[in-house]
Parts: sequence; structure tokens; C-alpha cells
Amino acid sequence: MNKRPNAFQRFIHRFLMLGSVSAFMARVLHHLDTFVLRLTRGKYTVTQIIGLPIIQLTTTGAKSGQTRTLPLVGLIDGERIALIGSNLGQKHNPGWYYNLKAHPECEVCFSGCTDKYIARETKGDERERYWQVAVSYYKGYDVYKIRAAPRKIPVMVLEPRKILS
Repeated sequence: MNKRPNAFQRFIHRFLMLGSVSAFMARVLHHLDTFVLRLTRGKYTVTQIIGLPIIQLTTTGAKSGQTRTLPLVGLIDGERIALIGSNLGQKHNPGWYYNLKAHPECEVCFSGCTDKYIARETKGDERERYWQVAVSYYKGYDVYKIRAAPRKIPVMVLEPRKILS
């Protein structure tokens, strides 16, 4: 899996869990991450600096059909990558969730490597296992779960696309 956040990063996480802060961050964080990615030539994001592992996910828009790339927290599990659709506790699922449901084929850039994946939504024990891993990195997910209710926060898993010969 990924490197766990240090004590300072966990302290920052507590601030980010505040309702007004996460509501603000829901609107601007992906823009900040994209800006810092460009500024650092793809090396860093704001989210990564606070101790959360970041991937760049490229999806096909559910309605538009256009390609969309955005930085997301990605929990690496061997060849798989788990994505938590918390949307920082908002009442609706993030746009990338609908994109992956409509078009499960996607591309991920992580640590300078780009690969193709197929997305699927987890259920039951598998969902719970990935949820607990996510909470071990960022306790704010449990806060977002309460704020998002009655919406159940989706957990998506990306699996490498196998090329048939």
C-alpha cells in the first residue's frame, strides 16, 4: 500500500475535516492540485504534500464523451487502485464516479507511469475493507460519511486492463 501520513500531516487533516473548510476545498482543491502539478512538472500536488497518495485519473465524460483528467487520492493495493467517492462529504457523488460508471475504461498516471485500467464499484466486504484502508490514511472519510448521508459513498477499484493476444 501507500506511505502513511506523518504526525504533522495528520494535524493538517483535522483542520481539513471542518465543515466550512471541506466545503470550500470541494470547490477548489482539484484546481489547486492541477495548478501545483503543472508548476512542479507533474511531481507534486497540494493533496500529496499533506500525506495522501495522488494519481492522475483520465476518464471519458459520461454525458459529453470528452476526455477528463484530474488528480485524485488513489489507494494502491498491488496492481489495483481504490478510489473513494467522498466528494469531501457533499450530498452528491463526484463527476468522475459517473464517468467511470458510464465508461469504465480509464487511464492512470502514477509515479511517472501511465497505464490503462477498468473500473468497477465495490460492494460488501470488499467495499468495507477498502473503506477501512482509506480511513487509516485520512480519518476525515468517516466525517464525510456522516455529512453525505443518506448517500452511501462509493468505493471504486481500478484493475489493470489485460491485453488479449
